[in-house]
Amino acid sequence: MRQFSVNSKVLAVLALSAVLTSFFSIAPVQAATSQPRVVSANPANFTPQLPLASNTATHAFAQVGNIMYAGGEFTSIGGAPRNNIAAFNATDGTLSSFNPNVNGRVWSITPTSDGQLIIGGTFTSVNGVARRGLAKVTAAGSVNSTFNANLNGNVFDTHLVNGRVIAGGAFTKKLAAFDPNSGGDTGYINIPIAGTVASNAGLTHVYRFAVRAQGDRLVGIGNFTTVGGQARSRAFMLDLGTTSATLSSWRYSPLEKMCAAASEPSYLRGVDFAPDGTYFVMVSTGFISVAGDIGSTICDAAARFETNTLSPTTPTWINYTGGDTLHSVAITGAAVYVGGHNRWLNNPQGADTCGVGCVPRPGIGAIDPSTGKALSWNPMRTRGVGAKALYVTPAGLWVGSDTGFGGKLGCSNPGGPNGDDCTGQPLEQHAGIGFLPLN
Repeated sequence: MRQFSVNSKVLAVLALSAVLTSFFSIAPVQAATSQPRVVSANPANFTPQLPLASNTATHAFAQVGNIMYAGGEFTSIGGAPRNNIAAFNATDGTLSSFNPNVNGRVWSITPTSDGQLIIGGTFTSVNGVARRGLAKVTAAGSVNSTFNANLNGNVFDTHLVNGRVIAGGAFTKKLAAFDPNSGGDTGYINIPIAGTVASNAGLTHVYRFAVRAQGDRLVGIGNFTTVGGQARSRAFMLDLGTTSATLSSWRYSPLEKMCAAASEPSYLRGVDFAPDGTYFVMVSTGFISVAGDIGSTICDAAARFETNTLSPTTPTWINYTGGDTLHSVAITGAAVYVGGHNRWLNNPQGADTCGVGCVPRPGIGAIDPSTGKALSWNPMRTRGVGAKALYVTPAGLWVGSDTGFGGKLGCSNPGGPNGDDCTGQPLEQHAGIGFLPLN
C-alpha cells in the first residue's frame, strides 16, 4: 500500500469537512428532532430581543453549529440594526456580525450543505441585488451571485430535501424543487396547483409544508382547490420518489368546508410531521366550526392525521381553542407544541368563551400526542398576533412571535376569566424571540 503523509493543517481541514458532512447528511430532511420530555416553561434569560413595536416579529429560525439564524420583520435586534434577518450565539445570545440587507420579510431559512443559507420571503432584493422571494447568502452575509431562481412571486416556506431546495409560495408553480447551487428549477415537482377557496382568499399559494424525516412524503397547505388536476382544497400530500414527486391519494374532504369566519377562508396555518413520520398535525385559524361540523372541520384548532391513512373520515383527534388562531406547530414525540394567540385549549364548545373542560393556555401550549388533550405545560406567552415560528433543537424549543413571555407583558387581565391568568409568573419579556430549554 502506498503511504501518504499529511500535515496538521490538512488534517484539520479534513476533520472540519467530516464534521460538516455529518451535520448536513444526518437525514434526507433537515428537521424532525425528537425530545424525551417536555421543555421547561421558564424561558432562558440570554436571548436577544426585538423592539416592542407594531409590524415587528420573528417568523423563522435555523441553527448551524452554535449559530442561530432568525428571520422575520424587524429593523433591529438586541439594539443593533438588522434588516429582517440576524444571527446570534445559540447558547449565550451574543449577536453575530452577519448582516444582510433584506428589503422584505423573511419567512424561511434553510441551511445548505456548503454552509450557506437559502432564505425565502416577501423581499425583492438582498444587499441591493435583485432577488424576488428566494436568495442564497453566505455565512458572511453576502449574496451568492450564482444562485438565482428568477421567481415572480413570494416564498413562504423552504426545506432541503434529498439534495433539493423545495420552496412553496405564490410564484407561478406554487411548489417547486430548485438546485441548491444554481437556483434552477430541477423539474422534480411538476404538479399544477390551482384555484382559490373563496373570492377573498387572495392569490393561489402554498403557505407552509412539511416533509417527514424519511424524505418520502410532503404535506402542503394553503389556498388552492385542485392539485395535479384532482380536488384538493387547502391541503394535499405528495409522494417524493427518486426522480419525481407525484400526488398522493390522501384527501380529507371536510377541508372543502368553511369555518365560521368568512374573512378567513384559507384557514390552515401550520403543519408538522412527528419525528418518526407516522403522523402529522395541522393547525388553523377560521374562528369556530359551523354548526354540526365540530369534530370534522379544523377551525381554530390542532388536528392529528395518521400518515398512512389515505382516506380519513375524521382526524385522530382535534383540539379546539374556542375561537383563537393557532399559527404554528412543532412535534417532538413527547409533545405537540402549538403557538398562536390562543387563550385556551380543550375548548370545543367555546366561542370566544371558556367552554366546559377548557384550560387556559395563553399564546402557546403543548398537546399530548396520543390523547389530543392539553398537557399541564403553560409558559403563558403574551398573545399578540401570535407565535408563527416554533423551532425544535436538541437543546429545547425556540419561539418566534411579535411579543414575549409572562408577567405584566403576558397578562391583559391577571387573575381574570379570559384565560390570561398569569398569577405567580415571573416578569419576563423575551420580545420576538424566546427559548425554552430542555432541562
